[in-house]
Amino acid sequence: MQVTVITGASEGIGAELARQLAQSQGAAVALVLAARQASKLDSVAEACRQHGAQVLCVPTDVSVQADCQALIDRAVQQFGRIDTLINNAGMSAHTMLQDVDAAHLGWYEDLMRVNLWGTVWCTHAALPHLKASRGRLVGVSSLAGLAGVPGRTAYCATKFAMNGFLEALRTELLADGVSVTLAYPGVVATDIRRRGYNAQGQPAGTSGLSEDKAMPVDVCARKILQGVEARKRDVIMSPLGHVGRWLKLIAPSLVDRLAWAAQQKAAQAR
Repeated sequence: MQVTVITGASEGIGAELARQLAQSQGAAVALVLAARQASKLDSVAEACRQHGAQVLCVPTDVSVQADCQALIDRAVQQFGRIDTLINNAGMSAHTMLQDVDAAHLGWYEDLMRVNLWGTVWCTHAALPHLKASRGRLVGVSSLAGLAGVPGRTAYCATKFAMNGFLEALRTELLADGVSVTLAYPGVVATDIRRRGYNAQGQPAGTSGLSEDKAMPVDVCARKILQGVEARKRDVIMSPLGHVGRWLKLIAPSLVDRLAWAAQQKAAQAR
């Protein structure tokens, strides 16, 4: 039986990852689902159990180190091992830096605690168990972690930091048989942007990006799981993502201009 821990599992990409794993593996998988909202976790867990999966729900705030340690401890106490850790929990934010008052800059640190430190703390706690199982370590990043996006200074900073942490750790784990996969979704049809921070550090209520071509969440989750199963280094999910990554190397100024144009188009659409 494979034991998979998923943070941010109460909705969106995390919940869909859990459902697809349960559907495809049934009784061969044990899922440890973590998020802050226990009632939503229970709903996801029930859907997974209908496919035969064993499920443990652990209410967790990944911005709290003790919660991250407790999550991994509970997983090991219940199932004896961890084969895969999917660091999916994250928050979004969309505002121009110039629009953030100095009194509100604290939410930049709050965002970093979720998107970076939650990954660091969960990974650190799980590392001995992943080494023992020669398992899989996953970070759900973003295309905003590959190139700076206007209006996303805080979010980009957190995802760039997470990427650097996991890429460095990948080299540290070369001799241990633990794969490190980074997934880079673009705009996915979830509520993460509407619940992300605005300039005042409050839920934005609206998306700052164009949603008309958002990737369905089931497609995103399937691509991530395929990459994890194959132990891929990177999972880039769209032609735009692939093109943008290479353009940044050969024509970075063009990428800047394209990013600004996309920001202006989205602003006009709102």
